[in-house]
Amino acid sequence: MSVAVTVGITSALSRIDDEAAARSRAQLDRLSTSLAGEEVTWQEPYDAAVPSTRPCLRSFPASGLHQLRRVLVLVDLARPIIPIADAGGLAADRELVEDQASLLESHLLCHSDHAGYYVPVDVGDPLFLPADDDIAGGGMVGSSQGLLAELRRCAPALGIRLSADGELADTEAARLFAVPDDADFAVETQVWLTLHEACRASIACGRAVVFH
Repeated sequence: MSVAVTVGITSALSRIDDEAAARSRAQLDRLSTSLAGEEVTWQEPYDAAVPSTRPCLRSFPASGLHQLRRVLVLVDLARPIIPIADAGGLAADRELVEDQASLLESHLLCHSDHAGYYVPVDVGDPLFLPADDDIAGGGMVGSSQGLLAELRRCAPALGIRLSADGELADTEAARLFAVPDDADFAVETQVWLTLHEACRASIACGRAVVFH
């Protein structure tokens, strides 16, 4: 199964399906109300233009998300990081990933694979909204700022070159998008780039990153 990543989802849907755009707007409004119950102030600015992103994937297999999570966990635990040769390589580190996720501190780890939101509010740890509020992704909501910080933390392990202040240059973004499919960490790099670009756009325009 694949996950699509979109910033400005109501604007994107309004060009192809007005009813779907209306449903998405209602869901985002419900998210805002639920966040207010946790004393987090945020509302999707529906008219805000979404900045252009550098070339990146718009969707990817959920397994790619798991592979990137593995890299972050190994970085945080100061463990050796080698490319995954097959599914067994991912399974070998599953317990480590689950243990780190159980700390409820990581925006990358504590999020649904297929649905849910990252909002551009620096909330510290991920949020776990009440089940009765019926928020997509099981009520797990991350911060765009928090996710971006975690992406920057694992960038060196993937051979991603950031500037001293953590920015990704256009030339480096282009290099990442062109990484061959058979290169080491190719999957993790493409997922990293997609999430990085979504976070940057989200923070710039105030709109949520939506997994769908």
